[in-house]
Amino acid sequence: GSTSYAVSVSSGVDNGSVTVSPKNAAKGATVTITVTPDAGYELDTLTVKDASGNAIDLTRGSDTTYTFEMPSGRVTVDATFAEISTTPSNPFADVASNAYYADAVLWAVENDITEGTSATTFSPNASCTRAQMVTFLWRAAGSPEPQSAENPFTDVAANAYYADAVLWAVEQGITTGTSETTFSPNATVTRGQTVTFLYRDAGSPAASAAGTFTDVAADAYYAAAVQWAVSEGVTDGMTSTTFQPDGNCTRAQIVTFLYRYLAA
Repeated sequence: GSTSYAVSVSSGVDNGSVTVSPKNAAKGATVTITVTPDAGYELDTLTVKDASGNAIDLTRGSDTTYTFEMPSGRVTVDATFAEISTTPSNPFADVASNAYYADAVLWAVENDITEGTSATTFSPNASCTRAQMVTFLWRAAGSPEPQSAENPFTDVAANAYYADAVLWAVEQGITTGTSETTFSPNATVTRGQTVTFLYRDAGSPAASAAGTFTDVAADAYYAAAVQWAVSEGVTDGMTSTTFQPDGNCTRAQIVTFLYRYLAA
């Protein structure tokens, strides 16, 4: 009879399985490889090498089967499986796929940081309030319970959607009220305030970049935060020389700042 040679599968294949048939074959015989990824995975690489380490050509039979012609000598089959990447779909007609904030919007919605203003709109250019900003940051932190239920702010109702977020943010030193007894939750949050909230959440680290903006005074409360945000790639200025710290911060800008700070 003719001589047959072993067809072996490399050990240590993770996230799927590989079988061969037959496991011993003569030169010129057809050998079939069947790959079975685990749920949530797909075949990434599949290589077949002869006894000298040379690659053997494969013919695809279906989504899960491949064949090759057996050489004279043993053969080794190796495979790797990769997790299937799932890109969330974009339900918002006002968020173009090439917009600078597109990935940030989908990330924020997927992680329950915020929702659209309707089922099909996100309103990226709408301004955000102080309440919304601290709520976004609070949700990104996992919606932790504040340590105290004592609420010093007369304009923050106990049943407001942002009540816990405000108390948590104040406890963490991320922000303070606009006075000892008011938080002004409905006031529009500015670009300077937004980067300051993020900067304080990060622990107020030293910034590696010097200030370059003519509208950011060295003694402004947000000066270090602006420097940090720029050096960390959280945001840029509105122009090469201006940051516009008093400008309204939009929904698109805020989720983008959060995305770059936490996820990117």
